[in-house]
Amino acid sequence: MTRLYFIRHGKTEWNLESRYQGAGGDSPLLSESYHEMALLAAHLRDVPFQHIYASPIKRARITAEIIGQHLKSHPTISLLSRLEEFNLGKMEGMKFATVEKQYPQEFENFRNHPDLYDPAKIGGESFSDVINRMTPAITRIVKNNPDKNVMIVSHGAALNAEINYLLGTPLADLRKRGGLANTSTTILESRDAGQSFSLIKWNDTSYLNKKLDETDLV
Repeated sequence: MTRLYFIRHGKTEWNLESRYQGAGGDSPLLSESYHEMALLAAHLRDVPFQHIYASPIKRARITAEIIGQHLKSHPTISLLSRLEEFNLGKMEGMKFATVEKQYPQEFENFRNHPDLYDPAKIGGESFSDVINRMTPAITRIVKNNPDKNVMIVSHGAALNAEINYLLGTPLADLRKRGGLANTSTTILESRDAGQSFSLIKWNDTSYLNKKLDETDLV
């Protein structure tokens, strides 16, 4: 049985400002995010992690490094480009309110109708593109770590799509479990070398000891 701990990166300035970051955009982590990463690491400190796999985008890479420093097992960190966030094309760096005005259909479908989201107008990746990119990486991680605990540090939209896909959720329903908060933990298990997955915990932030607001979930 392989247990996968999916971690969303710490909160950034653009998260706080309700801006799309995507694979091409990036902004600094908030100062309080470093404290929250330490809280997450303390919560998982005694879990014997075999490895950490992370998106190479700075906000995710730093999150992985900070957490890894605090874990007892001091796992090796590998950066995988397949774990990057959605390429959001023209939307990257734009505030949500601005995107809603300029690209209302894309805004609505990206948030609420993944099966209808067509990035042709703004450029970038569809939900299927991201799932097809990420799934081979997850499958390989499971096969390379039989009966181990591994951590995967990535991004909110990409993780939401991929985790729900691994659980067998139809494309149209990928958003129905809700968003993943910054510095959250979602745990899946596979007992058959990545052929199927079961959900152990979704979007856990209990260790942060705070009430989430909407900017924590964007």
